[in-house]
Amino acid sequence: IGLHQKYSQNPVPWFDWIFQQIHLQKGEKVLELGCGTGELWKGHGKEIPEGVKIILSDQSKGMVEDAKKNINDDSGMFSYETFDCNVIPKENHKFDKVIANHVLFYLPDRQKVFREVHRVLKPGGCFICSTYGSQHMQEITQLVKEFDKRIILSANTLYDVFGLENGEKQLRQVFTEVEEIDYQDELLVDQPEPLISYILSCHGNQHEYLNHRYLEFKEFVRKKIATEKIMRITKSAGIFICK
Repeated sequence: IGLHQKYSQNPVPWFDWIFQQIHLQKGEKVLELGCGTGELWKGHGKEIPEGVKIILSDQSKGMVEDAKKNINDDSGMFSYETFDCNVIPKENHKFDKVIANHVLFYLPDRQKVFREVHRVLKPGGCFICSTYGSQHMQEITQLVKEFDKRIILSANTLYDVFGLENGEKQLRQVFTEVEEIDYQDELLVDQPEPLISYILSCHGNQHEYLNHRYLEFKEFVRKKIATEKIMRITKSAGIFICK
């Protein structure tokens, strides 16, 4: 998140852009699956129309607690619940909108989750879900491979599981209308430290090969950026709006 916040070129940050795409209407009932720390809603309280009720959910109790602290809203607009989205503990046709921001590629049975989302949506309701494309951050993958070809920054390639290229086909098994909207952005990085911090935070095997060569890797990245002045990194992400 820190790398994106510092170097993204789109003047509208990702979470603000997602919020804009939701198009909340007065009195709507909204469910977010995998809310994490609640970043999507932070600072948007005054923009939410009258009567909207939002449930933030996550399978991690700790994440839900962090979201509650992060949003810090006492208006009663938000409520917080802990559950696994494979079985959504809500009655049929309850929500106008369901949101899943960068969540679906972690789920082993997405079709089951899609059916659950479909069940709890009102007729004409909307499912908004986001994911990455296959070109996302490709320059970082190339960078670490150049340093040591054994490094894999993610045990699973998330966009292969559920990405912009294959997500629509998966969603159309349950939803009749699926529209893709892409987020236009890139990173222009001029310092090695934020880039290295990002690399070390990935869910791959990089620590196995970088921990004992940290200073060498830092110098490698520094020279790369010094040579190119600016490292341009592709961002490929967007949402599907499903009805």
